[in-house]
Amino acid sequence: MSIAADQNPKQIRSVLVVDNDTELRMMYQELLGSQGYICQTAPNVGEALKFIMRHEVDAIIYDLMLSQIPSDTFYHAVQRIKQHLGGRFIFVTSYDNNPKIEAFLTKVDGIVLHKPITLGKLKGTLNLLSQRIVSADKRASVAS
Repeated sequence: MSIAADQNPKQIRSVLVVDNDTELRMMYQELLGSQGYICQTAPNVGEALKFIMRHEVDAIIYDLMLSQIPSDTFYHAVQRIKQHLGGRFIFVTSYDNNPKIEAFLTKVDGIVLHKPITLGKLKGTLNLLSQRIVSADKRASVAS
């Protein structure tokens, strides 16, 4: 197991990457695999939803610019299938200051990974997500 995964406070082991760009999906698989993550990919939201219904994942990396359906539609569909995954999205974008995207990300308190993707940015974003998961788990245990 890699050092990056060992430092991960809440073991994110499996990641689903949803991106229609074949080269980017392969790059994510290579980068995540090199860090000890299990990376599954889906070329579109239909395949991603099928995968999510059949398998457990710890995180979803989702390209906001997939043109099949609006980003919020996919996000809410995932939440209906497996509610806990709503807080485990990393949204990828190359667009800054897009009012529609900004409004959505603010509404869902989304974690954003800006293109171009580097290993350092990817690891940092996964660590941020891990910290959020740990904090949410702590709040849930205190509330119960």
